[in-house]
Amino acid sequence: MAESPGHSALRVLIVDDEPLARMRLAALAGQCEGVEIVGEAGDGEAALGAVATLAPDVLLLDINMPGLDGTALARRLGGRVQVVFCTAYENHAVTAFELGAADYLLKPVRLDRLRAALARAAQRLGAAAREAAPGYLHARQRGEEVRIALDEVIALQAEDKYVVVLHAGGELLIEDSLRQLEEAYPEQLVRLHRRCLVPRTRLVGLKTLADGRSLARLFGSALQPEVSRRNLAAVRRLLRMG
Repeated sequence: MAESPGHSALRVLIVDDEPLARMRLAALAGQCEGVEIVGEAGDGEAALGAVATLAPDVLLLDINMPGLDGTALARRLGGRVQVVFCTAYENHAVTAFELGAADYLLKPVRLDRLRAALARAAQRLGAAAREAAPGYLHARQRGEEVRIALDEVIALQAEDKYVVVLHAGGELLIEDSLRQLEEAYPEQLVRLHRRCLVPRTRLVGLKTLADGRSLARLFGSALQPEVSRRNLAAVRRLLRMG
């Protein structure tokens, strides 16, 4: 549906192992003003990948799914995305709200309840954005000083004498070393290997390759930097803590 003038659409990802349930939720969400359905996923693992590449604001999330179920997925995401659980069972509500869910809807989901849940999720997103006070990195581009908010950074990679700042708008070079950046923002950056830092809020999961190497899944990006064996345990601990 078209977004409201002057406001960004609420980006919604639908996660349910039943195709008919996904279809019905998509039809209902399509009737909600200011909502954009960015994709669907049929299980928790697929949803992790979709979150990393599609950067949704809200998940309409089923609970009982094969493999990684809805509550385990919400725990893995650690509040990085607003979650509205949509389930046929009442007995998970306490767990859902302990995980910080924006709402808990019982199937069959009613349009008025879905509208209210999405409005609540949008309010929470707005409040979080207002409260956030990101640091800024400073660089020079074509002779002019520019700055980029740390929460817009995807990754920081060391190359020769500079650090490359990868962000949604492209790349910048800065003269600070990775060590200086890590010391300046110890609560916001995590080291993947000796030549790469990422914001903790970007880290959503790990992918293990057949040769045993581990790659990081990053929110809002298809980039998957390698995680060194030295840093793997710390990265896993961060993911478990959310």
